[in-house]
Amino acid sequence: MMKIFLSKKLSSLRHSNGVRHRVALALAGLSLSTGLSVGVATSAEAFSWRDLLRGGVRIVQGVQLSNMSPKQEMALGSQINDQLLRSELKLYDDDPELVAYINDIGQRLAEESDRSELEYSFQVVDSDQINAYATVGGYTYITTGLLKLARNEAEVAGVMGHEIGHIEGKHLVTQMAREAWRSGLMSAAGVDRNRAVQIGVELAVRRPRSRENEYDSDLRGLRIMREAGYAEAGMVSFMKKLAEKSGGSAPPTFLSTHPHGNDRVVALEQNLSEESLGDEGLDKDDYSQKISVLGPREAE
Repeated sequence: MMKIFLSKKLSSLRHSNGVRHRVALALAGLSLSTGLSVGVATSAEAFSWRDLLRGGVRIVQGVQLSNMSPKQEMALGSQINDQLLRSELKLYDDDPELVAYINDIGQRLAEESDRSELEYSFQVVDSDQINAYATVGGYTYITTGLLKLARNEAEVAGVMGHEIGHIEGKHLVTQMAREAWRSGLMSAAGVDRNRAVQIGVELAVRRPRSRENEYDSDLRGLRIMREAGYAEAGMVSFMKKLAEKSGGSAPPTFLSTHPHGNDRVVALEQNLSEESLGDEGLDKDDYSQKISVLGPREAE
């Protein structure tokens, strides 16, 4: 009888160990396949396999920056946008017609983007600074100061096409992932969502872009302008204007976050297509009338 009892006890232990082993393997597979991080109990936290089987495992999910779907990217972009508008940017809302005009230009360009599945947002920022921004998920911003400096719609389209180029090339997503790794914030679970939003805000408004990203966005912007029917010359003429201003003691903010103005002018001129010789968007009188609500513009 004693032998039979011991045999049954050993069999029960083997079965229990087997279950634990299989559950552990399943959890490891879950972590690898979904990017979820499974909390492991320490000696100070008695770990109950019964609690495990009842769903008592702590699972922490982060933002997987390198593998976001368009829907996930737009959700993250929405959170970054909310934070930007709370703490960094003040939207211009004095004239809905002007805001709608700028959005129409942006949407016309966005339709030609390789990432047209995103729901793009184009917002006007109430600031005398000459600047434009973009963040993940299709969110783009342009200041009233830049609108007043531009001489025609094609120049505005060139700036907006460039910003769409950053979104199309996922430059901000790549920079966010790089910054998270550099700061030690990345884990198997990804980046904590609140931290990811903070990184996105910082990169959108204060960090310089890389030379490679700028050239890439310029070329993408030229292509987008051409396919939308705008004269690519608008991007070149506006970049020349910025490059001239950068020779002074206070260069435009746009060139502090979008560097290498003179080099980019040369590269742009070398990449103009024969199809860009039209005049769509070059009527400066029409443009001046549409933005007249902003007041006097800088003399040309």
